[in-house]
Amino acid sequence: MLNQLIPPEIKGDEFYFTLNAIARDPRLRTFLEIGSSSGEGSTEALVTGIRTRPDRDSVRLFCMEVSRERFTRLCATYAADEFVTPCNLTSVGTRHFPSPAEVTHFYNNVPTQLNNFPLSTVLQWLQQDIDYVRAAELDEDGIEVIKQEHQIACFDFVLIDGSEFTGEREFYATAGARVIACDDINAFKCFTAYHMLRGNPLYRLVAENRRLRNGFAVFERVVV
Repeated sequence: MLNQLIPPEIKGDEFYFTLNAIARDPRLRTFLEIGSSSGEGSTEALVTGIRTRPDRDSVRLFCMEVSRERFTRLCATYAADEFVTPCNLTSVGTRHFPSPAEVTHFYNNVPTQLNNFPLSTVLQWLQQDIDYVRAAELDEDGIEVIKQEHQIACFDFVLIDGSEFTGEREFYATAGARVIACDDINAFKCFTAYHMLRGNPLYRLVAENRRLRNGFAVFERVVV
């Protein structure tokens, strides 16, 4: 699947317009989108929002996409938008991916859409993601690479919507961001991140729809 272009999931729906509104917020300058695909969904929502800002020259949107095919299309689509920085990186290295035992435990104990597929298929998807990252020689902690190269201690905004299997680790790598948006909160991807944020007194829930696809939520850090 990572060798193929795929239709956008976040497109013209409540989450799309929520992201578009967030992108217009002048308090937010550094944006990180994990899982940009070819740029026709959530990326479009963020970019079109930032384009309306008079301060867009001071905004940076880092778009992470590990698939070479999707990354190529992403670059072509937003070549004219100087605030967009496409990054052909994996968010976290494969050493941080969950083990088959961890995924199996989740599958057997937390009913989600994953249970519509045989466990063997789900574990095959996990291995395919790992194999792709290693074969592409992209096996490094991409979020940390971006932070170091651009001297960013903490992003203003993060969208966690990458691999089905890395959302929890991506949350750990970006915790502290002013705004954190999670897609697929009713799936392995962001199930843990969502519940950790719900229980964190430093964040408040500002948007949520658990019924839209696999659910989404947006949290904002409480300023004290």
